[in-house]
Amino acid sequence: QVLLVESGGGLVQAGDSLRLSCAASGGTFSLYVMGWFRQAPGKERELVASIPWSDGIKYYADSVKGRFTISRDNVKNTVYLQMNSLKPEDTAVYYCAARRRGTTEYDKWGQGTQVTVSS
Repeated sequence: QVLLVESGGGLVQAGDSLRLSCAASGGTFSLYVMGWFRQAPGKERELVASIPWSDGIKYYADSVKGRFTISRDNVKNTVYLQMNSLKPEDTAVYYCAARRRGTTEYDKWGQGTQVTVSS
């Protein structure tokens, strides 16, 4: 059973940085694409960034390009989201998710971690 556990959220000021971590277990992750989503109060959940577990193209939402970086550590089975130059509009619950390569639906989800950016 695939298990995704996020950590690293918190309360920061605008302009600060945070690094989120997603520890993955229970699956053959070379078959998966990993994604970071976020959902702010009253807004739809959006895909922020994604990365294939093996070689492939990274994706970034326009709103975070140049500020966020997604990466993975294949030894630790961990995916990271480095968030720099944070803005108040980045405030949301951030979720780690996984989908099998060749599919479009993310069907494995973590519990989420809160990121709050004060102005």
